[in-house]
Amino acid sequence: MSGSNPKAAAAASAAGPGGLVAGKEEKKKAGGGVLNRLKARRQAPHHAADDGVGAAVTEQELLALDTIRPEHVLRLSRVTENQEEDEEEGGGDVDISAGRFVRYQFTPAFLRLRTVGATVEFTVGDKPVSNFRMIERHYFREHLLKNFDFDFGFCIPSSRNTCEHIYEFPQLSEDVIRLMIENPYETRSDSFYFVDNKLIMHNKADYAYNGGQ
Repeated sequence: MSGSNPKAAAAASAAGPGGLVAGKEEKKKAGGGVLNRLKARRQAPHHAADDGVGAAVTEQELLALDTIRPEHVLRLSRVTENQEEDEEEGGGDVDISAGRFVRYQFTPAFLRLRTVGATVEFTVGDKPVSNFRMIERHYFREHLLKNFDFDFGFCIPSSRNTCEHIYEFPQLSEDVIRLMIENPYETRSDSFYFVDNKLIMHNKADYAYNGGQ
């Protein structure tokens, strides 16, 4: 998985167990060299967790769990939101902080792509990272568009890693496409990063598809 000179456009930085200290991601049209083992798995069904904890729907509820595991994330009913920011700012603006939130703007043609590749770069500290996994959930308003689940596997200590994975998009109706174009930044995503099934980082993004208009 080691490499160099990755193409990266959106920063996402955090520290966590196993020495994972930084990450970058760039979405682009899918091309050759995609790692087959990193293809997104089929959307997972929403099974109730064995511990009986209800599905979190806000950032505060999610963080209130003692340990956040992948099954908690897969049972989210909608994109997580920061209630305090919504209350203070009326829900219109988002606190954009480095490594925490990314805002994308694409042209309408992006919504008609079937596959898009993403190059991810991250560095590892002085401890190995085992079972590195990312779960990413995309929503338009309250509707889940697609769940993506990528397994990066084992990463050696003190390494700089570059991986390419592929997003296979759902086919959207013309009505949904029109609404997504007419309502910029109401399409959102949560990206959850796990090491050994423990959450180490949670990033958010929102999207507009009115570029060039």
